[in-house]
Amino acid sequence: MVDAHRTFVIVGGGLAGAKAAETLRAEGFSGRVILIGDERDHPYERPPLSKGYLAGKEERDSVFAHETAWYAGADVELHLGQPVTAIDREARSVRLGDNTVIHYDRLLLATGAEPRRLDIPGTDLVGVHHLRRLAHADRLRNVLAALGRDNGHLVIAGAGWIGLEVASAARGYGAEVTVVEPEQSPLHQVIGPEVGQIFTDLHREHGVRFHFGARLTEIVGQDGLVLAARTDDGEEHPAHDVLAAIGAAPRSALADAAGLAMADRAHGGGIAVDASLRTSDPHIFAAGDVAAVLHPLLGTRLRVEHWANALNSGPAAARAMLGQEVAYDRVPYFFSDQYDLGLEYSGWAPPGSYDQVVIRGDAGKREFIAFWLKDRKVLAGMNVNVWDVTEHIQRLVRSGRRIDPHALGDPSVPLETLL
Repeated sequence: MVDAHRTFVIVGGGLAGAKAAETLRAEGFSGRVILIGDERDHPYERPPLSKGYLAGKEERDSVFAHETAWYAGADVELHLGQPVTAIDREARSVRLGDNTVIHYDRLLLATGAEPRRLDIPGTDLVGVHHLRRLAHADRLRNVLAALGRDNGHLVIAGAGWIGLEVASAARGYGAEVTVVEPEQSPLHQVIGPEVGQIFTDLHREHGVRFHFGARLTEIVGQDGLVLAARTDDGEEHPAHDVLAAIGAAPRSALADAAGLAMADRAHGGGIAVDASLRTSDPHIFAAGDVAAVLHPLLGTRLRVEHWANALNSGPAAARAMLGQEVAYDRVPYFFSDQYDLGLEYSGWAPPGSYDQVVIRGDAGKREFIAFWLKDRKVLAGMNVNVWDVTEHIQRLVRSGRRIDPHALGDPSVPLETLL
C-alpha cells in the first residue's frame, strides 16, 4: 500500500524518468511516485527514433520503456500531456499547465533536451523537420518512405549522429540525400577529423552527397512547400524536405526560473549537479540529458546526451533521493548503427583534448577499434564492427595508466593484458 505521507515527483517522461520511477519501487520506496511528462505518449527510449523504428525495421511499440500496465501495477501516477510550468522551492511544489499544484518531498528533473532550430528564412515551410520526439519520428518515417517512392530529395543540416543515422535510414528507403556540414568532416566535435573520413566514405558509397564547409542560409519554398536549400557559399540544393540536425540544447528553463545553479556553456549548459546528481537545492535532483554532472572520474563537469546516460543516471538519482551514497562516475557510452556499420564509443575525447589517435585493426574494412590518447593515456575508444570489447575499453579509460601505443594498436596483443 502506498504511504501518502511522502511524495517523490519526477518531471520528464523519457527514459531517465521512467528508470528512476522503476528504481524507487525496486529499492522499496513506499511513498507516492508521480511522473509528469509533457508528451501524451508513455515514456520511451529515443535511439529507435533515428535507428530501427525510423528505418522501418522495428514496430512503434518497441520504443516504450515499460508496458502501459506496468505503471498502475507499480503504483506510479502518470500525468501525461501536462507540462510543469513552475517550481516553488519554498513550498516544495510544482505547478502544471492546468494549474494543478503537486507537493513533493523530493523532486527529480529529467526534462531532457530539445533540438536546436535553424535561424534562417523558410523554416516555417511544411517540409522542415526536427527529430527528438516520437511524434517527429512518426512523421519523418512517413516522409522518408514517400521520398523513396517518388525519388525525392532530403537535405540534412548537420553531420552529427542524428544527421548520419537519418541519412542511412533515408537511403534505405531510396531517398536522395545531401548533408550540409560546416566542418570538413562528419562528427567533428565527437571523433575529430582523423576518424571522420571513414564515415564520409561509408555514406558516399551509399549515395549520400556531402557539402562540407557550408551552412544553410535559406530554405526556398512555394505554396508552403520546400523546393531547395541554399548555403552561405552560394550553392543551391534541390530539396523536398529538410531536416535540422544541428544539435540539442538542455531543457533547463524550468530549473533556471526556479533559481537552481546552471552549468556554463563551456560545459554544455544544463542543470549543475554534484556527483550524487543533487542540484543546488538539496531536495531537487537532475538526471539524463539536462544534468551537467561534476564527474568524479573525468574531473570536469560534463553533460551527456545519450541513451546510456539516461538509462543509468535515472536510477542513480533515484537512489540518491532515497538517501543512499551515490557517486555517478559512469564512463560515457553511446552506440550507432549506419548501414552495415555498428559501433560503440566509450569515453570522452573532444577535439583538442587528445594528442594521438591509434587504430587497431583494419579501418579500410571498417573492422577496427580507434583509441584517442593524451600523454599515452586512453581518453576514449570506439569499436567499429568489433564486438565484446566495451568492458576492456572502459577499463582502459578508467585506469588512467600510460599505455604503449604500439601494443594498443597491435591486434595480436589482447586488450586485457594492457590493463
